[in-house]
Amino acid sequence: MRIMHVVLFEGSLWTDFAPFTLTRPVFMLRSGASTLLDKQIRATRPTRLSLWVRQEMVDYVRTRIIPTLSVPVTINMPLDDEPALMLAARTLHFSAMERPASECVVFDDGLLKFAYVKAPGLSHDDMLARSPRFAALHDLPNTMPQARFGRHWGDLVAWNEESLLTDSIHWSEPPPPGATCLAPGNVHARSGVNVAPGVVLDASRGPILLDQGASIGANSVIEGPCYIGQNARVQPLSCIRPGTTIGPVCRVGGEISNTIFLGYSNKSHDGFIGDSYIGEWVNCGAGTTTSNLKSTYGEVRLTHGPRQLPSGRMLLGTGIGDHAKTATHTQLPAGGYIGVASMIAVSHRGAKFTPSFRFVTDESDESTPVEKCYEIANRMMARREKSLDDVDKAVLAYAARIAPEVEK
Repeated sequence: MRIMHVVLFEGSLWTDFAPFTLTRPVFMLRSGASTLLDKQIRATRPTRLSLWVRQEMVDYVRTRIIPTLSVPVTINMPLDDEPALMLAARTLHFSAMERPASECVVFDDGLLKFAYVKAPGLSHDDMLARSPRFAALHDLPNTMPQARFGRHWGDLVAWNEESLLTDSIHWSEPPPPGATCLAPGNVHARSGVNVAPGVVLDASRGPILLDQGASIGANSVIEGPCYIGQNARVQPLSCIRPGTTIGPVCRVGGEISNTIFLGYSNKSHDGFIGDSYIGEWVNCGAGTTTSNLKSTYGEVRLTHGPRQLPSGRMLLGTGIGDHAKTATHTQLPAGGYIGVASMIAVSHRGAKFTPSFRFVTDESDESTPVEKCYEIANRMMARREKSLDDVDKAVLAYAARIAPEVEK
């Protein structure tokens, strides 16, 4: 049965996906070769979609997301008389969903993950306030979840190989002509892909997905499962290891392993980035390297302000928020956090936690005014023939206001 009305809601756990959700709704996080939203739509096949987001994200959704979707969309509209499938925005799908036969819910520690309900008037405000109307959902029968529900960005990194495998099912393009391919049936290249001489595309372990306009520099090795996004560029002599997603218009080089780049970011030089999550418009100076393993081989805990969140992983690198920068030869810790628009320029290993909008050197740790961030962002974006618009500025201003609360 096709699912008709789907509601995606951020819920209270959006803060655990910071710093990336300081500047976007949770469902716009990237996993595999697409966003969570892309996968949610593909898995549910809705005839209409409702997005329940923070008020500060409404303009972002209206201008950045809705124009890209082919399904009718409303923002923060209450439910009507039609049954609705409600999904947490942090849901990651690996297969199509089946519509339940009757009303049911999935709660975890009191937090709603999923509901199939007919509840006219139920709204985003009810969820935020945990009103009696929302509390009534607890009385519905519990059911088994049909998807995974991430708790932080480390989960998206941990599941990225599986996500790439799932996305590859929807690719059928042939490998690029002239490339040296291992398991060529697992290599898919869309139009305009450029592969220089000496490149090895090793898809023996999993698929390699090269999106439109991607380019791979000479003598690079790409190991699947891996995704290179639209108009992204891999520099010569690079090694891109399994589980890596390079988002659109990124420039990357050196060694990258099991890492997600959201888009428009630069890591063009030597250095190792492993098991990390990198936002948009990030610049990693030459030689920037992440640690992703403790010397004790124990669990790496994910840093979030004063909190240390369990990751369940032995390998975990650093989360770097949008518009952040690192200087040359920067060393980043396992499980580290760099906030939105922060700059790290230290001669020693970076701190486990750097809040948003900071400029950190050996001598000082100073706040960066959001107006200065606009200036820096415009300089970088001009290199891609882009600039900040009013929506971008509003999002950064919101991030500057909310970050001290989220990151405390």
